[in-house]
Amino acid sequence: MTLPCVNGKVLHINLTEGKTWFETPDEAFYRKYGGGSAMGVYYILREIKPKVDPLSPDNILTFFVGVPTGLPISGQSRMVANAKSPLTGAIGDAQCGGFFPAEMKFAGVDGIVVRGRAPHPVYLWIHDGEVEIRDASHLWGKTTGEAEDILKSEIGDPKVEIAQIGPAGEKMVRMAAIMNMVNRANGRTGMGAVMGSKNLKAIVVRGSPSRVKAAHPKKLTELFRGGTKRIPDTPAVQFLHIHGTTGDVAGCQAVGQLPTRNFNEGQFEGYESITGELMTETILVERDTCYSCTVRCKRVVETEFMNRKVLPRFGGPEYETMATLGSYCAVDNMHAVALGNQLCNQYGLDTISTGATIAFAMECYENGLITKEDTGGIDLRFGNAEAMVTMVELIGKREGFGNVLAEGSARAAKIIGKNAEDFLITVKGQEMPAHMPQFKRSLGLIYAVNPFGADHMSSEHDPFYEDGNADEMAQRNMAQLGLTTLQEPGSITAEKVRMAYTTQKVFSALDTFALCSFVFGVGWQLYSPLETVEMINAATGWDMTLDEFLQVGERRINMMRAFNAREGFTADDDKLTNKFFQPLKGTGPTAGVYYKPEEFNFMKETYYQLAGWDPKTGNPSREKLASLGLEWVEL
Repeated sequence: MTLPCVNGKVLHINLTEGKTWFETPDEAFYRKYGGGSAMGVYYILREIKPKVDPLSPDNILTFFVGVPTGLPISGQSRMVANAKSPLTGAIGDAQCGGFFPAEMKFAGVDGIVVRGRAPHPVYLWIHDGEVEIRDASHLWGKTTGEAEDILKSEIGDPKVEIAQIGPAGEKMVRMAAIMNMVNRANGRTGMGAVMGSKNLKAIVVRGSPSRVKAAHPKKLTELFRGGTKRIPDTPAVQFLHIHGTTGDVAGCQAVGQLPTRNFNEGQFEGYESITGELMTETILVERDTCYSCTVRCKRVVETEFMNRKVLPRFGGPEYETMATLGSYCAVDNMHAVALGNQLCNQYGLDTISTGATIAFAMECYENGLITKEDTGGIDLRFGNAEAMVTMVELIGKREGFGNVLAEGSARAAKIIGKNAEDFLITVKGQEMPAHMPQFKRSLGLIYAVNPFGADHMSSEHDPFYEDGNADEMAQRNMAQLGLTTLQEPGSITAEKVRMAYTTQKVFSALDTFALCSFVFGVGWQLYSPLETVEMINAATGWDMTLDEFLQVGERRINMMRAFNAREGFTADDDKLTNKFFQPLKGTGPTAGVYYKPEEFNFMKETYYQLAGWDPKTGNPSREKLASLGLEWVEL
């Protein structure tokens, strides 16, 4: 292995047999798959048999960092977890930041492939290229903070980094997350439930940064310093630094895309009580960061609600959390949202699916589909902050009505019956994040076709390619991708679809190289697409082009679609629920807006043509797979 920025080692584990071994892929493997979820899905496609139960020992759970992870530049400390999703039945994908990803690289591994199920709870201890499987029976049932304290004391090193599940993962709640630093989450698609099904409580890592070096350190330092100097002059990044992602609340409210009352409205009358600006002024105590990142967008808060302390160690709400536990549920109490966020982090829950599932249940309650008899006496109406917090904890514990909602809203709808499906906001069974496709029209398409369900970080959003919205930086970055014709705001056009598909390849490549899309991206980030490729070449010594970078992203998307095809997914699953074809209620710019079926079908057909997929099945053609070097993939 000639790459100085990687270990050249993939750790394989069979928990059933208690065996571990290392694989040493060649450099070509790293250049083709990059790391992240493309590498994870490579092993999943190779080894998982079609139609396995996601919570059985036959599922495979992978953890991969990227080629640049651990290097001294902002936005590189990311790790991706993949498996067959227990929430959707499709490919699962969840990314995290923090310090764990870099420390995992320092510990001597670039990826971990977990098979089987341990006969009792265990944790992995990976340090300086060595690995141990240790008993975790004493950790089972502990919340994330409790388990972290025990592990750091047991190992005798306060600087170890820990990726773990909480009680939600142990009880296989289908939206369970994997937590590190007790406040950073591999949140989406239920990867924590898969980890729990394997009796794997935690992965603990420790190593030396000296393991990871750039091929061209001077060039990397130049890029790092250049990006850092640009922060004050890059409005969106500077705003992110000051107010975090919750700074988006007021802006989304202004344009009518703050999801309210389970996506029935686009504006929330109580929004002023949950803005990022208010959080900065009142309960914010620190701006935290990920390894070697100068953006410092992570919020740390301290407050209390229901006579319960919200502690700084559990971080603070992001925009998605402020919306899902706030405006989705019509809760206008920031302190309640902060406590709900802390409970999600303690129990190990995805805040997006958890909040959206509670909002779905609230709409069912308001319409008489469920009653206090069903909820155990909880008045689950919109706006009831105490009920929202209580239900978060019940989901984490799988107790009472929380046991029904722990299945996710799509399965809960089938349990409830009575046309509860009419209130769903899911794609492939995964709850929708807090960016409204009624306002960002091409985003609804990406929600629908994305292999692992609705995800707001899988393409650039419409305003960055719309006349009057796209600033000079966005236009420059889009032009690097051959996107030069700004579109009318709110339009649905073939060019909009081309923008969505092209930028989807960019974001897919970012998830493959495990890079933060708040630092590297297209519309507003510190580094343009060409600078992102420059950074990868500085790290590796390669001569990668932008086209090759885009192909890496396209390869990942097609691998994921191929996995879904094996599981029986077709073009019929690339859809939005009925709610998005009905006019939005309330007042504001998006009141009365909805998708017309013919508009949505036009976008989907155009997308399939661009992607080279069969328009009837939505599956990649053999020719498309071959063009990406994926001849080995079976559909």
